[in-house]
Amino acid sequence: MDQLTQEDTRLGGADQAIRRAVVDLGSNSVRLVVYEGNARNPVQIFNEKAVLRLAKGMTKTGLLDPATMDQAETVLCRYAAIARAMGAAPFEVLATSAVRDAANGGEFARRMTALVPDMRINILSGEQEATLAAEGVLCGIPAADGVLADLGGGSLELVRLEAGRIGPAATLPVGVIRLADRAGGDLLKARSIVSAALEDTPFIGAAGGRDLYLSGGGFRALARIHIAQTGYPLNMVHHYTIGREEARDLAGVVSEAGRKLIERMPGVPRRRIEDLPYAALILRRLLRATGVNRVVFSANGLREGWFARQMPADIRAEDPLLAAGRDLTRGILRDPKLPPALINWTAPLFASETAAQRRLREAACWLSDIGSHEHPEYRAEQAFLRALRQPGMGVDHHARAFLGLTLALRYEASPDAAFLAPARTLLDLQAARRAETLGVALRLAYTLCAGTPQLLAGAQLAIAPGRLILGLTEAVGVFAGDSVLRRLERLAQMLGLEAETERW
Repeated sequence: MDQLTQEDTRLGGADQAIRRAVVDLGSNSVRLVVYEGNARNPVQIFNEKAVLRLAKGMTKTGLLDPATMDQAETVLCRYAAIARAMGAAPFEVLATSAVRDAANGGEFARRMTALVPDMRINILSGEQEATLAAEGVLCGIPAADGVLADLGGGSLELVRLEAGRIGPAATLPVGVIRLADRAGGDLLKARSIVSAALEDTPFIGAAGGRDLYLSGGGFRALARIHIAQTGYPLNMVHHYTIGREEARDLAGVVSEAGRKLIERMPGVPRRRIEDLPYAALILRRLLRATGVNRVVFSANGLREGWFARQMPADIRAEDPLLAAGRDLTRGILRDPKLPPALINWTAPLFASETAAQRRLREAACWLSDIGSHEHPEYRAEQAFLRALRQPGMGVDHHARAFLGLTLALRYEASPDAAFLAPARTLLDLQAARRAETLGVALRLAYTLCAGTPQLLAGAQLAIAPGRLILGLTEAVGVFAGDSVLRRLERLAQMLGLEAETERW
């Protein structure tokens, strides 16, 4: 077989055979994730976690507990078998604060290396852990600006993020398990410990008025509680954003609630019940120390930072939203030349759009044929749900809602369809109107060209005073049939214009 070029590999099926496995051996849990392919947005095909609480008791002994090490050995052997079966290489273990700080951490790493020779164990320094966590957050939120707080069982990593660049970093020994041990279960004492640690980290105060990005299981559990309590329409932690006061109220309620009350809260992960008061306490201290305006939760962290480092520089530099549009439709598009043509074709309708709005329109054009393989009766709903719920996309919830609504209208969903309710909740009226307009325009384009760029080139939209003009080139295969006229009229109505057709 001829050797594939890099571009062939990106576009073809051979790329999908590339698998990489990483284990996050943390102070609270150990998790294996297997990623597939070379892509700007990580594609997980396997994810499994075991809660071991490696850091439990380390404050007193300075050692990893022998029984817990035995459990970790069993889990890591299991993960090695899974990685081999899936053909994942490299297979790397990232050991964080518990193994790093334990006097017998190095011994445990050597023991595991001898037992599983094809498994590389990398004991991260505090700085390395913080940097990888920051790279993971930037993988999903490229322009992040403020402070990242990555909370584990043994440590809290803090990183200043400056418009997508990584600034100063610090590692504090106040992870939820270690903090509980140091405070002897006393939340007032724990608050003093956290406050003192944050006072020694002055760079976080420079993020006033910006965002606080929260990563780590304890913080994500708080997000799930808030999502459930508020009836938020999208059950997705990544990019979930709340205001400073909402975050302060949430942290206050959880930090002051007893175990029985926490157990009754909706959305509480049962394995996080012990940790939640400490995670909430840390969040409240961070809000005070940073002076941020918003809190943005991230499902990305250490593992995604590791994944990003495996990617070539050109892939890492891609726009995650546009890359997602291309990746999700690879092998589905009837003609890969059509999305760029659609981007140009719809441009006259949005002459005053901002750069962010143009980016969303481009992504919608790339995704516009995503329902071609679905059942005709469900194309609109399936396309909507894929855009709204697709994992791994580096886009916020507003963008998901915009794309979902656009695609639903492109497949002629009724504007008042019940399944569109999440998008209607997430979008303001102006954004929803733009999505609807773009969706109707894409429907008109596909009616004209049947997904063929050569036919689309024979039609053109233009706006004149009070008129939306569809110009058609004679003898190229496009014509103003009933379906075209009906959809052109609808688009014109949405723009407040009169519809006209012209032969060019």
